[in-house]
Amino acid sequence: MASLNQHRVYIPSNARANHYLLAEITPNDEFYKSFSNINACYQRIARQLFAACDEYELHNVHLLANDKLPVVRFHDESYQLETDKQMLFFYNPRYHEAHKLHYTEDQQSKKIRLLFLATGDDIRAHSAQFHNNVQKVLDLLQQQLFVEQPSFKLRDHQHLTYDLFAKEKGNKESYGYKLRSLYPRYQSRQCEIPSTHAEMTYVTFSIPITRNIKTQFQSEINSQTYKPFYSHFSQLFSQLCEDNKLTHAAMVANGAMPIIRNSEVDRNEGNGELQKISFDIEDSAPQIKVFFDENKLVETLHFVIVAAAHNKHEIGYGRFMNQVEKTVHAFCDELAINKQRQDLSLRFFQHISYPF
Repeated sequence: MASLNQHRVYIPSNARANHYLLAEITPNDEFYKSFSNINACYQRIARQLFAACDEYELHNVHLLANDKLPVVRFHDESYQLETDKQMLFFYNPRYHEAHKLHYTEDQQSKKIRLLFLATGDDIRAHSAQFHNNVQKVLDLLQQQLFVEQPSFKLRDHQHLTYDLFAKEKGNKESYGYKLRSLYPRYQSRQCEIPSTHAEMTYVTFSIPITRNIKTQFQSEINSQTYKPFYSHFSQLFSQLCEDNKLTHAAMVANGAMPIIRNSEVDRNEGNGELQKISFDIEDSAPQIKVFFDENKLVETLHFVIVAAAHNKHEIGYGRFMNQVEKTVHAFCDELAINKQRQDLSLRFFQHISYPF
C-alpha cells in the first residue's frame, strides 16, 4: 500500500483542467491554386471545418492562418490576445464556445493551424472521446478538402494547474491522482493512437521577482551585472533537482516564455518572445539548461522540470509529481514568499503528437 501511495499525488480539489488539440498542415501550391484568392481559401476551410465540428459536437474551435503559435490558458472571461509570435486563448471550458477564423486579409500563411478546445464539465474524464471526435473531423476534411495533401501534425495537450500553496490559504480538500500516461489511457478507452508517436510530460512554474525578493538579494542585484543573481537561482534549482532525482530541467530568465519540445522532433532556438527548449527524454544523463540575459533584470523567472523515460511508471506520473512538489517546496523555502498571499501555480503538462 505504501508503494502505491508513492505513485499517487494529492492535488487541491480546485485544480483547473485544460485540454486542446492542435492540428497543423502545410498545403502545397496546387491546393491554393484551386481557389480564386487566399481569402476565399480560408473562408472555405472555415465553413467546412465548422460544419464538421457541429456534426461531432466540437463547440470551441479556431482556424489560425496567421503563423502564430496558440497558447491556451484557463480564465473566467473568454478573450484572445495577439503578440508578434503568439496567439493567447483564455477561456473556461465549462461556459465558453466559439467557431472563429483568424487571418490577415490577402496574406498567405506558411501553415494552417486548427485549434480544438475541449468544453464541458469533466474534460479530463472525456478526453479520449474528445480526441476521437477531432480525428473524425480531420478525416472528413482530408476526404472533402485536403485531398492528396501532406498529413496533419496532430498534437494533444492536457494540463492540470493548481496552487502549490492552496493548503496555506485554507483549501484543505484534495484529490489523489495517478496521472496515467496518455497513450495507455487512450488505448483503454478505444481511442486509436499510432504506436509511433512522441510523448512529453513536464511541469512548469514561475517565480515573479517581487519587491521582497529584490530586497533579499540586494547585493547580487546591485553588482555590475545580474549574473550573480541568476547564477544563485540556477545553482539552487539544479542542486534541488539532483537531490530529488530529477535529471531534465531548465531555467529561463531572458524575458522569453519556455516552449518544450522533444529533441527527436525539434532543437533549441529562441526569439524575443519564445525560448524553445529540446530534451532527449530517452537519455538518462542529466540535461539542465539555463538561459538568462545578465544585462537585464526580468520580471519573472520561469522553470521547467521534464519527466525523462526513467520517471515514467506504468501506474502513472504520480511519483514524478511528488518529487517535483518536494523540489519546488524546498526552492520556495529559500525565498521571501508569503504563502498565504502569493499563488505559485504548478502546471502539469501531458502531450502526445503524431502525423495524421
